[in-house]
Amino acid sequence: MKTIIIAEAGVNHNGNLELAKEMIYKAKDVGADYVKFQTAIPELVISKNAPKADYQLVTTSKAESQLEMAKAIHLPLDAYALLKKICDQTGIRFLSTPFDLVSIGCLATLDMDFFKIPSGEITNLPYLIAVAKTGKPVILSTGMSVLEEIKKTVEILKQNGSGEITVLHCNTEYPTPYEDVNLMAMLTIQRKLRLKTGYSDHTQGIEVPIAAVALGATVIEKHFTLDRNMEGPDHKASLEPAEFATMVKAIRNVEKALGSFEKTVSASESKNKDIARKSIVAAKSITKGEILTEANLAVKRPGNGISPMEWYNVIGKTALRDFKEDEQIEL
Repeated sequence: MKTIIIAEAGVNHNGNLELAKEMIYKAKDVGADYVKFQTAIPELVISKNAPKADYQLVTTSKAESQLEMAKAIHLPLDAYALLKKICDQTGIRFLSTPFDLVSIGCLATLDMDFFKIPSGEITNLPYLIAVAKTGKPVILSTGMSVLEEIKKTVEILKQNGSGEITVLHCNTEYPTPYEDVNLMAMLTIQRKLRLKTGYSDHTQGIEVPIAAVALGATVIEKHFTLDRNMEGPDHKASLEPAEFATMVKAIRNVEKALGSFEKTVSASESKNKDIARKSIVAAKSITKGEILTEANLAVKRPGNGISPMEWYNVIGKTALRDFKEDEQIEL
């Protein structure tokens, strides 16, 4: 099955609509299936007293509050209908994650394929109910949560009318240290909840998303930026276009390589079978009527004669004709 690859543009447009448009075109160019933004009315999401996260202090001005930062980098609600239209025209699917109830209502009018719930909203009951009541499928990120919290959230979504639910393993440190990824937890989520799973990545580089696909991820979400050196909270944990394209190519190659659970001889290798395998041959000249023994037989390539698996069935037989050295034995 083809992995859904989401280019998380998020707020990496820095509140610039033209930059957001350019990110749509670039996301299409690098092979993403979806480009995803973040929709919010900052005053409804963040209190005036909310501190910035440590990673935000590193990548943005220490003089501004989290609310002030968010107000500067979010687009107005009416921008998302335009971005959806551009996505439709460009041939890439549109997504945006809502962070408040008003934004849920806004995005519900845009006929997205599914709603993406971010990790921070996993304990926001009114929010979860509102998303579920849209009836849309849901992709749920699970950073900063434990399995019991995820189970409870999934139950709330199901009880309130949610469509199909896919759970993304996630770590919300930006960037995530490799030793904190704990990718095997994705398999635990899949086994315990019996739901489709995926991975939302905040590491630097492309190795971990590729590994997640090899482990069965059905969705990969990765932050995307046009320039990692731009000012803003998420750029440092994002891939630039060339890097994102490399990741997409690698994921598609891994998908091909995964194949099926059946062990078969592939079409490409079948031509090498006789060349690499061996047959029973004469170790030296053998005269007609001579007894075939371990002393006058050998096993050599190619493998289009009697298989060495028949070795002890051949031993003790009488040569039906003369055989030259290295000639394949016939019975």
